[in-house]
Amino acid sequence: MAAFSAKTTEEVEKMTDKKPRCSEHGVSMKWGTTTFKYEDDGIVIRIPHVPAWVCPLDGEASFTPEITDELIATVRELIASARRARQQQPQLREYLVQFA
Repeated sequence: MAAFSAKTTEEVEKMTDKKPRCSEHGVSMKWGTTTFKYEDDGIVIRIPHVPAWVCPLDGEASFTPEITDELIATVRELIASARRARQQQPQLREYLVQFA
């Protein structure tokens, strides 16, 4: 599984021309972390501490292309694993996996 590369605000700002603005509120977003959530066919994936541009007003997140690619790969792997686990052990409803 992919490990999210933590970048400082300065590193991210150098990669972009300027800070992104929230499309709903028009304010500058701040570089921080958020919890990414994805649902598919009754399977819920939550990935905490994902680096992102975050709206300071409502927490809406915007991800860099690099992080988006990592999220897509990670979610695909987790969904596939969850489907296999559901078929083999349907009575077990929740799994937590954490890397230290």
